[in-house]
Amino acid sequence: MTEQSDRPESKAKNRSFEQAFEQLEQSVRKLEAGQLSLAEATDLFEEGMKLAKRCNELLSTTELRVSRLQTAFAEQMRLVDDDFEAEE
Repeated sequence: MTEQSDRPESKAKNRSFEQAFEQLEQSVRKLEAGQLSLAEATDLFEEGMKLAKRCNELLSTTELRVSRLQTAFAEQMRLVDDDFEAEE
């Protein structure tokens, strides 16, 4: 029985953005070189799609975090402005 962490999709999910992106770049270079069999190229393409999905998920998550931080900061600044105007 194969452990879950040995499956390719699990490996992709455990990678950081930098790791996934670097592996994706390596896969693209290998595919562009054209020295692979059809089976190898197909497997590499499939892994590359999983890596691209992982990168996209991580970017989306980070974008959401940044957006929330900006919103929270804007709200704090609005409260500070309201306090400042009340003091005047």
